[in-house]
Amino acid sequence: MISRERHNRIVRALRSDGSASVRELATALRVSESTIRRDLEALDRNGELVRTYGGAVVAPRATVEEGGRSEIEQPFSAGEDAPLKRRIAAAAAELVPDGGVAILDIGTTTPLVARHLRGRDVTVITSNLAVFDELRDDDAVRLVLLGGVVRRNYRSLVGSLAELALSQVSADLVLLTCTGVRANGHVVDNMAVEAPIKHAMIAASDRVVLLAAETKFPGRGALRLCSLPEVDTLVTTAGAPEETLAICRNAGRSVLVV
Repeated sequence: MISRERHNRIVRALRSDGSASVRELATALRVSESTIRRDLEALDRNGELVRTYGGAVVAPRATVEEGGRSEIEQPFSAGEDAPLKRRIAAAAAELVPDGGVAILDIGTTTPLVARHLRGRDVTVITSNLAVFDELRDDDAVRLVLLGGVVRRNYRSLVGSLAELALSQVSADLVLLTCTGVRANGHVVDNMAVEAPIKHAMIAASDRVVLLAAETKFPGRGALRLCSLPEVDTLVTTAGAPEETLAICRNAGRSVLVV
């Protein structure tokens, strides 16, 4: 198989599944793992995918929906549910303890949380450039910016550098966002390039605080981040379905409706 054909098959596989490991691709294409690593490095340089630790994800401009369908990312914006996000942000900021270490996720809600953390004795770790902009001139907040590939239209840092940095982090809590919470309690996202970062943020934190307005139920997305029983606190708004919230409550988790 010539390299161009192999590259095309790698890109198609990532657009279908969102991500793949070096081992998975080597097995599927019947080539060595070293060949796949070289292919991924070349495709990363060309902007056709983003290289991650142990594999790759689809290029940042793509989102992954149910059935493997790809769409184009929308520009960074709080959207029509901005008032709901502001209420969630105010409540979420109160969950960050004085002297605590909080990871603020990629997304449009966490910069609003950061605004409420200004002037407080806290440490904020993030790959969200909008969070960085909120806190960059605040002497009270200790601010840690993770490395990675700059994703300009969504104001974030992604890729293997961000994942590796998170493996060295220990936080009290992560303020996690998503694109959907399914009726069965699965928390999902449609940004394949973000999912590995979110998984690393969860692994680095003692507690998970999920920020999900009523518009996220069921939302959309095919990439599972976690489930509601794995979330310590869910912060949501009054229109969220009680049947789904019950999954969280029945697992002994906290639900905060604002």
